[in-house]
Amino acid sequence: MYNSRPNLHIGFHGCDEKVRDQLVANQNSVIKISEKPFDWLGHGFYVWENNQERALQWAKTKEKNGGIKKASVVGVVYVLGNCLDFTDSQYIDAIESYYNNLKDEFIKLGKSLPMNKDSEFDLFKDKLIRELDCMVIEYMHKKISEEITKNIKKKGHSELKYFDTARSIFTEGGPAFEGAGIQKKNHIQICIRNQNCIKAFFIPRNETNFP
Repeated sequence: MYNSRPNLHIGFHGCDEKVRDQLVANQNSVIKISEKPFDWLGHGFYVWENNQERALQWAKTKEKNGGIKKASVVGVVYVLGNCLDFTDSQYIDAIESYYNNLKDEFIKLGKSLPMNKDSEFDLFKDKLIRELDCMVIEYMHKKISEEITKNIKKKGHSELKYFDTARSIFTEGGPAFEGAGIQKKNHIQICIRNQNCIKAFFIPRNETNFP
């Protein structure tokens, strides 16, 4: 009943300055989605929920490593729609069952599932290369799509729905202070699969003094 989330949200996408300008100037331009095997929430267009600074940090790291020329951030207005939200217990339980099914399939094939791995550049061993998570989430989307197709062929409709977005809290970066449970790079990340959920792009304004 409460799975659909139509409210507008603001997020930030770290990117090259040219990409930012293109998205803002042409709101209907092609949006490049991420399809890396280690994407934390599966394949889609990623934004940091209400976290401009973290998006810029990410872009600056990409610039330093030669991935982009000039680090920048584009603002994104979006809705979550039907959201695979891993802050919600029902979806945490669901992903566990899909993991078990995928694991059984790999065992039958005599293969091993990939593992989440540490990046050689990460001092805090936060398992930043998340091939297992990505595979399980993409497997879940695939199985839901197959079930929807089967239901439509059989009944003409399906009660199941595709997920428009995925959302999760991530903790990383080491303690914010000595003994802290709060991590320096804590954030909420959104993976937008259905691009109709993106309502607009904008260049973030600088804050002005208000007496």
